[in-house]
Formats: sequence, C-alpha cells, structure tokens
Amino acid sequence: MSQTVQWFLIEGEEEYLRATRRYEEVKHAAKNSEMHKEKLLLAHLISTYESKEWDLPAVDPIATIKIRMEAFGYKASDLAKAYGDKGTLSKVLNYQRALPLSMIRKFSKMLRIPADMLIQEYALKV
Repeated sequence: MSQTVQWFLIEGEEEYLRATRRYEEVKHAAKNSEMHKEKLLLAHLISTYESKEWDLPAVDPIATIKIRMEAFGYKASDLAKAYGDKGTLSKVLNYQRALPLSMIRKFSKMLRIPADMLIQEYALKV
C-alpha cells in the first residue's frame, strides 16, 4: 500500500531535506509507476530549489566536484567505488589527467552537477 504525498515548491532547508530524503527512497522506482512519477517531480523541485538557493561559484570542474563531494559527505573512495577506477580518479582529482567522458556522466548524476559545468576546460599540472 503506497501513501500519496503532495509536493509543492520547496521554500526552505527543512522542505529541501525532506524532499531529498524522499528522493533517495524512490530513486530506483520502476518506470511508469506512481513512485517514478514522484521521483521525476522531486528531481525537478530539488533542482529548482538548488538553482535558486545555491549559486555555485565559477570554479573549475575538479573544484566543483570537490565542493559537491563535501556537500554530500562523499570521500574519494566513495567516488572511486562508483566509478570503478581508483587510479584514474586520483589522477583527475589531482589535476594530472582530464576528466574522461564516462566520469563526467557518472559524477554529473551522482553529485547532481550539470554536465556542462564538468566539460569546461581547466589547467592540468604537468
């Protein structure tokens, strides 16, 4: 038995936290189910709130990843586990290698960073 919750525009931190907790509960919902529809609505509401409230500073893609890691409480080992290649992740986070497209796709979803922020050019350490 499912419980229907009405969602409205997110107007504060408490509502934001409630929405993100619920999103985590329904993020793997079966396509075309009521929970899937709720997930899509929550993703839109959360994104709208984050865009309005959190203006990310103009920083390079690696700094953006590190900021979001801190915001979500992730460590490099969490990202390495999600990506599957600890060595490449280490080189990327230390500015020794450019972000590969597969990492951009994975971290864009995982860290909720628009992909266009991750494809920007940045200097590598030679």
